[in-house]
Amino acid sequence: MGNADTKLNFRKAVVQLTSKTQPIDASDDSFWDQFWSENVNNVQDVFTLVPAPEIRALREEAPSNLATLCYKAVEKLVKAVDNSCRTQHEQQTVLNCVRLLTRLLPYIFEDPDWRGFFWSSLPGQSEDDGEDQSMPLAQSLINAICDLLFCPDFTVAGSRKVGPDKAEDLQAIDSCEYIWESGVGFAQSPPRYPHLDANRTELLKLLLTCFSETMYQPPVDIHTSPNRWIQYYTSAENRHALPMFTSLLNTVCAYDPVGLGVPYNHLLFSDSLEPLVDTALQILIVTLDHDTSGGGGGGSGATEGEEVSVPDNLFINYLSRIHRDEDFHFVLRGFTRLLNNPLVQTYLPNSTKKVQFHQELLVFFWKMCDYNKKFLYYVLKSSDVLEILVPILYHLNDSRADQSRVGLMHIGVFILLLLSGERNFGVRLNKPYTATIPMDIPVFTGTHADLLIVVFHKIITTGHQRLQPLFDCLLTILVNVSPYLKTLSMVASTKLLHLLEAFSTPWFLFSSPTNHHLVFFLLEIFNNIIQYQFDGNSNLVYTIIRKRQVFHSLANLPSDYGTITKSLTKRTRRHLPSATSTENVRDLPSMEGSHPALPAEPGTLKATLPDTPGIDKMTEKESAHPSPHQLSELTISGQTNGIKNSEASLVQASATQSVPTSNIENPRQGDGEEIAKSKSAPVTPGSPTPSIHSTASTRSASGRKHSESSTSGGGGIPRSVSQRQSIRLTDANSLGQGSGSGQWIPTSDWVNSWKTKLPLQTIMRLLQVLVPQVEKICIDK
Repeated sequence: MGNADTKLNFRKAVVQLTSKTQPIDASDDSFWDQFWSENVNNVQDVFTLVPAPEIRALREEAPSNLATLCYKAVEKLVKAVDNSCRTQHEQQTVLNCVRLLTRLLPYIFEDPDWRGFFWSSLPGQSEDDGEDQSMPLAQSLINAICDLLFCPDFTVAGSRKVGPDKAEDLQAIDSCEYIWESGVGFAQSPPRYPHLDANRTELLKLLLTCFSETMYQPPVDIHTSPNRWIQYYTSAENRHALPMFTSLLNTVCAYDPVGLGVPYNHLLFSDSLEPLVDTALQILIVTLDHDTSGGGGGGSGATEGEEVSVPDNLFINYLSRIHRDEDFHFVLRGFTRLLNNPLVQTYLPNSTKKVQFHQELLVFFWKMCDYNKKFLYYVLKSSDVLEILVPILYHLNDSRADQSRVGLMHIGVFILLLLSGERNFGVRLNKPYTATIPMDIPVFTGTHADLLIVVFHKIITTGHQRLQPLFDCLLTILVNVSPYLKTLSMVASTKLLHLLEAFSTPWFLFSSPTNHHLVFFLLEIFNNIIQYQFDGNSNLVYTIIRKRQVFHSLANLPSDYGTITKSLTKRTRRHLPSATSTENVRDLPSMEGSHPALPAEPGTLKATLPDTPGIDKMTEKESAHPSPHQLSELTISGQTNGIKNSEASLVQASATQSVPTSNIENPRQGDGEEIAKSKSAPVTPGSPTPSIHSTASTRSASGRKHSESSTSGGGGIPRSVSQRQSIRLTDANSLGQGSGSGQWIPTSDWVNSWKTKLPLQTIMRLLQVLVPQVEKICIDK
């Protein structure tokens, strides 16, 4: 009953704040103490008893009362630090103040006039306070939070058995001795207590709420003024910066959600560590995203003439300086353990705990590779790189039709793009894939490279429309790894040819000024495999022979204006039934890219590519965009239909005897050490179309960059070189025409400008040599 009365008093105090016409005296402690009463003991009570409309009304109608409430709450935290927060009563008061501030801060950030409140000097200070008078309320709050995060017996286990009268001074404590978890820079394993984890979590959530001010600012202001909360927290002015960073990093990377593996233990016992790890991960991401050292320092300009320079972000500094192999191993094992957790299959359904912060993990992994290149190289030389690849592919496949997870799709693709720029990643892809992960993809027996191709094909063919800008990134990843792929399965080979067949249809090529780039990428993939890994890829060569009409049609693509107009007109008139969705597809008759993206329902599957004519028996059904009639001219002639899949193994034997090495270069097939004998042409971003016959396109997360690979005899494989920039894709400007209304109009000159550069010579030579031999073998059989 007493607890109910206390909550009632709390509620009455909230009502009084908004109803009082006169400001409530800040010295009336009996009134203000009701807000951090000891009997209000959980965050749900605070959020329920302080509703959002009343906070906004308090902000508008009684701003002085809101200001006093915030000030008194921060004052309580500061006093608790001064007293070392040694008693149970003080600790409960601190938690209630933290919960109240967590509730109030978002509504203060909503109003532009209130955002500077926490950065003003504290009210009621005398002139003889000296330096403390200039300390803003925000700095006092952050200092108090950081001190409390290393408070013995409140957030960390006490190292000395001392009584409450001899508690350590929090403002003088060496917090490096109280790092939360062993790992990077700390070898001891402190004891773990659930109530300490819960207290840390509440303090970190308040810290995260403080950092959220950026969410309420207009985009223009974000680039001109840095987030002062994060700036102070990650600066040298925060004496806890190093132990804070180390504690957050080690807490995340040491977390094992499965533990001893006892089935269903997560249903019997609550896990106090998961909310802490989730919040710590978000704190790390937010702080590492605040880069003031380079181009992001637009806020270093004096917006109000107050600051001339922005202090360095110590969190980024500490992250970039990690260098020991044992530390890298600890961090990488943490990533792989947590990323693979949702993929773990057990005989007992739902018997193991599944974590749900995989998107945050991928962002943090990106930041780690971005700021610490030594870690990136360690990942690439480690066999665990495939333990990163597989969960990324799982989440990409699982998220491809859900628009709410488009951010997850982007970060996953950008990580793979970053990894694909290194030779070791391509070599590792040849490891056989034997895992049993629940993905709706065709069953195949092959390598991780086959898994990569099959998942990318699935994303392109059944993903929603907002993924269309990622198509060239997906194909660039395949271009970068293609020189190292020793043996592609028949399923993967079929998928690659399916993509080429769909992307090379005239209406698709003519419908956008950049669609032909996708064909260039696919042709480069084929060329790289033929030139560098020919001996082991009989499945791909056989599939190319079966679908040779696609290449002939591409080489003979009409470029006259009449045919171009006819192709586009025929396409716009024809509406196409969907093979996989019974829902209304409305007016989506064309492939993505030919029209601006339309909104899609989250979770719906909107196919973008057709069934593969002639190969549909070797692959699962994909829904159609181009009709079978439109693609009928691309199907294989009658004589090819007699060739059976079981004869693919005969291609390799005849090919090794008859293909001239002068036309199809076939260097040593191992790991690709001596591959770069082909001539490569430097590519500039301004060129109408990349010369992709022998030069691998370079793609960074900031956009499209083309590498100028060496043309000398001993050069290495042309590959991607990803650099740290903002994550953004830039559209390539192609040679073409535009109408006055901005609608794309293809011209004959535009088609000829890239058609003559199609790198078809290698494939045509292969077909010229092998097709007669394979036909002869079939006839003899």
